[in-house]
Amino acid sequence: MRWLLLCTLFATAMFGEELKIKAESFDSDAKAGLSVFKGSVEIRMGDDELNASTVTIFTDKERKPVKFIAEKDVSFYIKSDNNATYQGRAQKAVFIPKQKEYRFLGDVHLKQLDEKKQIDGEEVIVNTLEGRAIAKGAKKEPVIMIFQLDDEQGGLK
Repeated sequence: MRWLLLCTLFATAMFGEELKIKAESFDSDAKAGLSVFKGSVEIRMGDDELNASTVTIFTDKERKPVKFIAEKDVSFYIKSDNNATYQGRAQKAVFIPKQKEYRFLGDVHLKQLDEKKQIDGEEVIVNTLEGRAIAKGAKKEPVIMIFQLDDEQGGLK
């Protein structure tokens, strides 16, 4: 079977919902608190999804996830606590569950779907608890933000 399907991995009270991970391979070191998923990794938790070539999950002593690192061909769809929805891609993503914070790194393209905004930059941080986004450009590349204005809002002509 090409896919290794791990249902309810790390389903803890911390999340209060099911975490599903699909990957071609899985390697875990429980003593070190480390799990590595490789090959077309798909992670689903509630409305959120995170896809990448490799995802490493770090856990605490109670085996609760404390950090996710997704690398290569990262794509995502996330929903904040205030119902803002984000979709995009990056080269790397770091998710800290306790803070509900995503840090996207390397050629980041993020769309806020409900507000019709787009942010392109080298680093974008999204805190889904607060519904905040922060962006940084590369040394010679600025952050680019695109707003979609409705005719009723007026616009530059």
